[in-house]
Amino acid sequence: MGFFDSSIFNIFRKKKKLHGVWEKYYTKEELDIHIPDISMYDHIVLSEHKYSKLKAIEYLGVKITYHQLLTKVNTIAKSFKALGVKKGDIVTICLPNFPEALYCLYALNKLGAVANMTHPLSAEGELKEAVNSTRSKILVMCNQFYNKLEPIVDETNLKHIIFVNAADSMNLFMGIAYRLMNIGKYKYPKKGTYMMNWNKFKSLSKKVPNIKYRKMGKNQPAVIIHSGGTSGKPKNVVIQNRAFYLGAKQTGDIDLHLKPGDSCLAIMPNFHGFGLSVCMHTALTLGCYTTLVPQFDAKKFDVLFNKTKPTIVLGVPTLFEALISNNNVKNLDLSFLKFVVSGGDQLPKALEDRVNEYLKEHNSPAHITQGYGLSEALAAVSLCHHDINKSGSIGIPLAGNYIKIIDPGTRKELPFGETGEIVVHTKALMLGYLNEESETNDALQMHDDGHVWLHTGDLGYMDEDGFVFYKGRQKRMIITSGYNVYPSHIEEVIESHPDVLQCTVVGIPHPYKQEVAKAFIVLKDGTFNPFVKQSIKDLCKKNLAKYMVPAEFVFRKKLPKTKLGKVDFQMLKQDNGADDDE
Repeated sequence: MGFFDSSIFNIFRKKKKLHGVWEKYYTKEELDIHIPDISMYDHIVLSEHKYSKLKAIEYLGVKITYHQLLTKVNTIAKSFKALGVKKGDIVTICLPNFPEALYCLYALNKLGAVANMTHPLSAEGELKEAVNSTRSKILVMCNQFYNKLEPIVDETNLKHIIFVNAADSMNLFMGIAYRLMNIGKYKYPKKGTYMMNWNKFKSLSKKVPNIKYRKMGKNQPAVIIHSGGTSGKPKNVVIQNRAFYLGAKQTGDIDLHLKPGDSCLAIMPNFHGFGLSVCMHTALTLGCYTTLVPQFDAKKFDVLFNKTKPTIVLGVPTLFEALISNNNVKNLDLSFLKFVVSGGDQLPKALEDRVNEYLKEHNSPAHITQGYGLSEALAAVSLCHHDINKSGSIGIPLAGNYIKIIDPGTRKELPFGETGEIVVHTKALMLGYLNEESETNDALQMHDDGHVWLHTGDLGYMDEDGFVFYKGRQKRMIITSGYNVYPSHIEEVIESHPDVLQCTVVGIPHPYKQEVAKAFIVLKDGTFNPFVKQSIKDLCKKNLAKYMVPAEFVFRKKLPKTKLGKVDFQMLKQDNGADDDE
């Protein structure tokens, strides 16, 4: 299949016992997590045995039980088998949060194949790269995006293309209405032997007898997740079955204590490690149900919450900005909401305070907590708990995970409170980057303690209790006149101003200082005011060393975002425009 089997995993070396000051927050049993030799599919089979009649998925009002879920997965496995899918094959799934995405994921896992989870809004070139870099011969995609596939399909090795309509899993009347509303709206593929709709694909299962299931173990590659690519070339991150089991145990069972019947609102997409692992697979292993949201509309947040009444909501900071900015939710009762977790990007202190105030005003017992993770470690690495929390922290390592703060140049572990590179050891580490041996060796490095550590490229420090504080990307760090400047520190100062909603700081070239800071600011009322600009400058001069004060302050009505909802730093670095209201 072309996966890089890094030799660092096979070197016989005596390993030192790892310890961390944060272990005092866990029991001995919680720290000693055993990963059984099972696959993602096996985990769903176990759930079906326990929770057969409970709801597993809710999609636009349609309720799917665990028994129905497993039945559909087994049908789709036979359909893929009819197309010749076998162990080790890679199939690209390019769907929003449709139930079909999960059916395909678990069906492929049953066959020992790998699901290449791809953003449905990918541009033509990105879609071609996702297919060709993984040598996929089968693509499952939303039919309304066919216009992006048509120009590049002849430049791929695709043999079969399966089109899913958003209406395929809707109830009868909603599905009819949706199809009627969209007549003539999208370009659809011409009929061909290698293109088929979802119903035709399902019918292929009739040609295949019951599959004799050959057990796939915990070390079998299961999923490919694409790194965000905001600071370099996007990579194909290969994740094993074991990582999904560990993630479910750590986040759902130990940290969030999810119970059968609890509801997880899946706004985070299936192609995002955080969304796929925590919002979907973890929920489905614990008897909870995942409410799939194929398209998030911030203006209808109140309707969504009233209909779904989720126990837990996980999202990026921009999602929570949308929640508290929505005037329609002023009278919304959120007493059902127990857990609110922010991940995927840094949660500003000012936003954290506003969200917590909002939750309290709307009767929720939750406090927003921050987590930290990477695709290379299947999303979740550390997490703040409701009762084990420090404001501004990204939490303590999840049970069984380990974090060190090191000097990037020497790999020497730094003392508490000193900023360095965050490195991670976990049983959920990726297998590697697909066909990227050099990149894999840069990311996964064997240390003197005999363990493989993921070098994250993120900066942060750890306090004496084991709480980790994120300070930004190493590549975001600004070096000005020989001084290290951390953008997150400047952002925190500027966001403490009463008129500031959001701030992002980037480094820009300077003729003799090498780099200087430039601040992009969004005001709460959205209106530029020269007096506010001067007030913010004065605040910076008072609270920052002279070399840290931004050389430029630019006001924007909103900041550019990547497809994953993170601030697009690369776009800001190239932004030379004046204030939006000037």
